[in-house]
Amino acid sequence: MENSGPSREDAEEAIRGRFGDEAVISDAYGQLTVDVPAALWTAAAEFARDSLGCAFFDWLTGVDEPPDAFAVVAHVYSQTARLHLLLRTSVPRERPVLASVTAVYRGAEWHERETYEMFGVEFAGHPRLEPLLLPDGFEGHPLRKDFVLAARVAKAWPGAKEPGESAAGAPSRRRVVPPGVPQDWAKPL
Repeated sequence: MENSGPSREDAEEAIRGRFGDEAVISDAYGQLTVDVPAALWTAAAEFARDSLGCAFFDWLTGVDEPPDAFAVVAHVYSQTARLHLLLRTSVPRERPVLASVTAVYRGAEWHERETYEMFGVEFAGHPRLEPLLLPDGFEGHPLRKDFVLAARVAKAWPGAKEPGESAAGAPSRRRVVPPGVPQDWAKPL
């Protein structure tokens, strides 16, 4: 298949021409990455689709970046230019609201619902922002780093044994509290 879209260098130049200093262009794992302010999120998605030919929407997710923010990342792709593009923005932790890109990429609807449910990032203008995966009545956002995994307190972690817990009789040591569990929840098993 012949490459008929913009090259990576042309894409970078076009992004700089459209967004100037408001967009930070970098490389993440060999992919062109563009960080934009939350106010330009929808404009960046439209630009990627219309000007760079990134009509293929792959995925969108959140990233918890304590103590102040959540990042939202979307991966789009141009099949003609074979150009991978990561669009990223950041929303404040105290009010995580971002414009929905479902009008730009219809496939973002499910991903925005999942990000809303798992991280608590609201997508303004989303056609149906409601729970998707968790059971009715579930409280909290389980992919936030401050979410306490109560199951780790109720029963032993099923992973590899800690030193001193093997049947070989190795010397024991103080039991380590699993990540996300407050110290006062810890109890001997």
